[in-house]
Amino acid sequence: MYTHLALLRGINVSGHKMINMVALKKALEGIGFTNVVTYIQSGNVFVDTDEDSPAKVGFLIKQEIFKQFGHDVPVIVIGKEDLQACLDRNLFLNETEIDLKKLYVSFISSELPNNMITQLNLNFIKPDEIQLDGKRIYLKYDTSPAKTRLDNKWIEKSMNVVSTTRNWNTVNTLLKMFQERKLL
Repeated sequence: MYTHLALLRGINVSGHKMINMVALKKALEGIGFTNVVTYIQSGNVFVDTDEDSPAKVGFLIKQEIFKQFGHDVPVIVIGKEDLQACLDRNLFLNETEIDLKKLYVSFISSELPNNMITQLNLNFIKPDEIQLDGKRIYLKYDTSPAKTRLDNKWIEKSMNVVSTTRNWNTVNTLLKMFQERKLL
């Protein structure tokens, strides 16, 4: 049995793509997932399954959301190691007096090449900053995510990936929740 964390992009935001978490839990249990647990309304869903492939799990969840709720929702499935890497490899954490409320992580659909950062027009996003780390992008906002050009749309267009972003507090809470689960 494996535990996966599905990150749903763009649900329950400003009245768009509304999905009730209780109904989502019931729908996912209906297609065979067990120990389904959601965290906050923004689309963080833990599922247990015999399926070890994150891509297959994501496809099944995406398909069921469309079937049950009529929404085409991007789904990125990650593991505990992805969340742990956020704490271990985010170089912004090495800065003195870092404001954790300005740190975010974008989880992306495919790994980026190391030279991708040199190909991007980073002047467009300044004074915000990014760090690429495989299938994660660490974001540090100068003021807030509401006042930036560095958003999911920019990431997706610039890097040709699907992206969903979580704030630093949510990343840490999800890791704790993963650690409390008994499965892989």
